[in-house]
Amino acid sequence: MKKSNSQLPPEAREQLRALADKPEPRINTDDIPEVLDWSNAMCGVFYRPVKQQITLRLDADVVAWFKARAPEGRGYLTAINSALREHVRRNEAQSGG
Repeated sequence: MKKSNSQLPPEAREQLRALADKPEPRINTDDIPEVLDWSNAMCGVFYRPVKQQITLRLDADVVAWFKARAPEGRGYLTAINSALREHVRRNEAQSGG
């Protein structure tokens, strides 16, 4: 679960507020080395697509299959979404677009 700003210590919240108020050119990044080699970079790690709530009827055996493979029965909807996303990717790759 993500921490909200209200769960941060007050001094950390103040530092974040001060940094957010500072114009970007005035932020000193001298102690942060510039990344020149991006060969190990992972694309899309922090990307969270917008979710749309729908009602979807699936065969009971399909739902049971995903639930049986989900730890403690949790996360099966995410697994179904991932399987659908992979299906879309494969079909887009095959059709060229």
